[in-house]
Amino acid sequence: MATSTLRLPDEKHKRLRQLAARHQLSMNKLLEEMATVALAEFNAKTRFRARAARGSRKEGLRLLDELARRE
Repeated sequence: MATSTLRLPDEKHKRLRQLAARHQLSMNKLLEEMATVALAEFNAKTRFRARAARGSRKEGLRLLDELARRE
């Protein structure tokens, strides 16, 4: 496991500590979970772009229209 030093403005650090306490997490666990969410979002966007490059724009728009009608 790697160790990193993170420099944050005091106010942001204070607010993150409050958030961690509210969720009954350590700062380390909070930041680890936030990193997991950020990486999952990045991976999803990357997969979406890769699939979009292989797909049909017309078919994609048709599927979006179909989903919108279901709501």
